[in-house]
Formats: sequence, structure tokens, C-alpha cells
Amino acid sequence: MCGRYVSTRSPEDLSGLFHVPAPPSEHELPPSWNVAPTDAVWAVLERADRESGILERQLRALRWGLVPSWSKDPGGAAKMINARVETVADKPAYRRAFAKRRCLLPADGFYEWRSVPAAGSAKAYKQPYFISPQDGTVMAMAGLYEFWRDPSVTDRDDPAAWWATCTVITTEATDAAGRVHPRMPLVLAPADYDAWLDPAHEDPDTLRALLATPAEGRLEVRAVSTAVNNVRNNGPELLEDAPVS
Repeated sequence: MCGRYVSTRSPEDLSGLFHVPAPPSEHELPPSWNVAPTDAVWAVLERADRESGILERQLRALRWGLVPSWSKDPGGAAKMINARVETVADKPAYRRAFAKRRCLLPADGFYEWRSVPAAGSAKAYKQPYFISPQDGTVMAMAGLYEFWRDPSVTDRDDPAAWWATCTVITTEATDAAGRVHPRMPLVLAPADYDAWLDPAHEDPDTLRALLATPAEGRLEVRAVSTAVNNVRNNGPELLEDAPVS
């Protein structure tokens, strides 16, 4: 799974990388070295303008943890941060979004953990690893997004009436990441961005073809500070190399 990741690129950087207008400054998100479930995250998506009907690429903040439009409440969002590529086109929670509401979730890299057993007087603990592209490029994680209407807000035009949420699609980890955890985020190549984001592309087989397992040899895996284990810790010091027992 992917339960934490790093996202420190500015809206201006993301704007250039994904050919999308930067959002107004009042809507900016701060950089995060410890993105956790239910946090607001940057997403690149395409939607038709309400008035003109013209398809527009957007950079907008979504809440990480998908809430299907038919959910009675958002209580399960924190458990729906990942969608398995093997079943994403068929599961009721993701099927509609897979057909029409796909996005890219930019990341510098992601964290996975390996359990370290107790030894002598030392207690057992979980050692975090930071997994990122060797060349330092941004990871465009394949994602889905949904809109959920909060029935407790009577005014449909009130921004609080709508939750915009997302999930990360995961795949089998066959790269260096596989030595730490069997699953990893599915990252799309730049050549596939347009096809993935286009809501007019609804054929499941064509979409599945875009979700190929990443080639081996492109990821770097480093043990980092156990401070990342606490979601309240956030800063570049979390990426400092850590010795592994």
C-alpha cells in the first residue's frame, strides 16, 4: 500500500511540469514531507467548464481518502487511500471514478516500512524507507477522484456541501521498492498523461493498458528517520539517512 508520501513541489513547479494553470495563491497548499490520509493533496485533473463546456486541465487540492458519491457518510475515507490496479475497474467504490474521474497525484516519493524484531534489550520497531526516482523527477501517481455531497449542509452552493476526495492506485512492487513492501503506487509516464486524464476515454481495456507495471531499476530506496512514523512530524529532516540495524 501507499500510506504516506512526500509532496514539496510548489504550484508553479507543478504548473510547468503538467502544463496546467497554477491555482490562486489563497488556495495553495504548503509543502509536506509527511502526507497522511485525510490530508489535502495536489491533484492534476481535467473537467469541463460549467458554462462553456470546454475541457480544462486543473491543479486543485483534494482530500486523500476517497468517499464514493453514494456513501451515506465519509467515515470510511481514511481506509480508501489506495485502490488495487487489479480490481479498480470492477469494485463498486471505484468503478465510476475509473471510467470518468481520473487524476494524477504528484509526489517526490513515498514511504514504506519494514518491521525490525526485538534484539536483546532493543524493542521491536518499524523502520521507514523513502522510495523515490533516482533522477529526482516528480512521480505522477495514478489516482481517482470523487465528489461527495454532505447532506448536513442544506445549501448546495455552499463549498462545505461538497467533498472532493481521491485515492492512489497501487500495483505490485517489482522494483527496488519490492524489497521493502509488495505494493507500491502506480506511476504514469508523461506520454500517458493526456490519455489518462481525458474523461472521454472510458474503455476499461484501453485504460488498463496505461497502467503497466513500472520498469525496474528506476527507484532509490533509503532508510530514513523513524520520526516519520508520527504524522505530527513534518519537515525535510524526515528524509535524513538513518542507520539500519
